[in-house]
Amino acid sequence: MHTRTIFLISDGTGITAETFGQAIMAQFDVKARYVRLPFIDTPDKAFQAVRQINHTGDVEGRKPFVFSTLVDPGVLKVLEDGCRGLLMDMFGTFLRPLEQELGLKSLHRVGRFADISKSQAYTDRIEAINFSLAHDDGQSNRDLEGADVILVGVSRSGKTPTSLYLAMQYGLKCANYPLIPEDFERKQLPPALVPFRKKIFGLTIAPERLSEIRNERRPNSKYASLDNCRMEVAEAESMMRRSGIRWLSTTTKSIEEIATTILQEVRPERLAY
Repeated sequence: MHTRTIFLISDGTGITAETFGQAIMAQFDVKARYVRLPFIDTPDKAFQAVRQINHTGDVEGRKPFVFSTLVDPGVLKVLEDGCRGLLMDMFGTFLRPLEQELGLKSLHRVGRFADISKSQAYTDRIEAINFSLAHDDGQSNRDLEGADVILVGVSRSGKTPTSLYLAMQYGLKCANYPLIPEDFERKQLPPALVPFRKKIFGLTIAPERLSEIRNERRPNSKYASLDNCRMEVAEAESMMRRSGIRWLSTTTKSIEEIATTILQEVRPERLAY
């Protein structure tokens, strides 16, 4: 049973409210039920949200927590006047001090995706996602010079989700290649990757964890056996050491941690630091 209901309210998609709210609540040992209320962009929708929040509080006998990224003053006032939950107005917390310091009124721009069709960054991100999908799991050697990052590692070490995260979050074109027995026999990287060594980053994983993951996909196979996983991981790590490739273990790391480490090490040219 959850101990608190958390409402995430936004006049846009709610991504910012969700990310911030979950980051804050992760600091507390509290089980939570998250209720997402996106596109609350009129007073009428705000009144409906207030009724839902207050009803939840009445039923549960506990004050709901409300993380809001509403920027329209009229819509926000409905929430401030009627909500009986613990309201945390994130934009107000940060915008008002900035307005005072800058001597400017904020634009009160609704939604991080406004005018998205005119955004070059958005176009770049779509291109990066398409590139990463086309270059997933070594499917294509074409246009590798256009890659920002090339990930290598044994099968199921986390290359695909990391590639897509880098594409979606940062607009980076990310190719990924599995290291396979033929590579281990040659004791060399796949030939197509050699000219782009500076863009390569390696992922490894504990053999025990790799065996668990592979057994979910191919139970009781040689591919998933612990002995085979130990061999592949050892060979892959040896190859990366010989080739001077930077690498990390994904065993206990989140996608966000993996991506951040890669960005610190590879430092793609298109990102400003």
